[in-house]
Amino acid sequence: MVNFIIFILVYPIIWLLSILPFRLLYIISDIMYFLIYYVVGYRKKVVLYNLKLAFPEKSNNEIETIRKKFYSHFVDVFIEMIKSFTVSKEEVYKRYKFTNIDFFTELYKDGKSVILVGPHYANWEWIMSLDSFVDYKGYAAYSKVKNKYFNDKVLKSRAKFGTNLIQTAKVVGEIQQNQKNKIQAMYGLLSDQSPQIKKTFYWSEFLGVKVPIHTGGEMLAKRFDMNMVFMEVKKIKRGYYETTFSLITDNAKTFPNYKLTDIFLEKVEHQIRSNPEYYFWTHNRFKHKDKAPVD
Repeated sequence: MVNFIIFILVYPIIWLLSILPFRLLYIISDIMYFLIYYVVGYRKKVVLYNLKLAFPEKSNNEIETIRKKFYSHFVDVFIEMIKSFTVSKEEVYKRYKFTNIDFFTELYKDGKSVILVGPHYANWEWIMSLDSFVDYKGYAAYSKVKNKYFNDKVLKSRAKFGTNLIQTAKVVGEIQQNQKNKIQAMYGLLSDQSPQIKKTFYWSEFLGVKVPIHTGGEMLAKRFDMNMVFMEVKKIKRGYYETTFSLITDNAKTFPNYKLTDIFLEKVEHQIRSNPEYYFWTHNRFKHKDKAPVD
């Protein structure tokens, strides 16, 4: 009952915001940025800690500039997520472009399914629109929202392009079923955040810091003989993005353990270092720093 009351109080506000045009939403974003950064100070210490660890060579002024730019972008992405509840598919197609969609046309011919991996960078919500342009049956792993009413709305919003959302714990079962039925599918995973230590198989350096690493993308590609593809998102200007795809491997089983994960991390690091303000710095990525088991 409490969850329902929260939903009926909050969702109408979200919906009213979502029907506003982008130009008004970005004015609201500017106001929210000021409040979140200068008044509330939401996770500013975490962001500062992350940036100083990732970029020890940068001065305090450079770090502060990145932090301010990050918060401005962070609020924009939050606003874009709200807009996603009612935005038309055509509007997303205009704002979220794919530079080499023919890449998947060719890849589809080999008959294999795809593990699509990427980080929480720029805008990761609108990647759902990819399903409208490829022949694969599209899936995206997600973490369930605790409030079931909000969860249903989020699922509906993200599924408007035809993408099937599945909880992370159910991904393997879905792949097995599709393999059995000879369904060629694409499974999207955002694999840059910190796993729980008790579920960690691999530790490596990420942005110069030794931390636990998600290896699910590599393990699935090897187990089910799938192509592994990286998505690189670039922010062109406010509210506009481009995504380019590159093949990590079409023969995962030939790689030693964790090599594909290392290749993924290298690509993510290159992306972050090119424009660090677009990474998801509020996530406490380095919370398990110095906790790696001794060899």
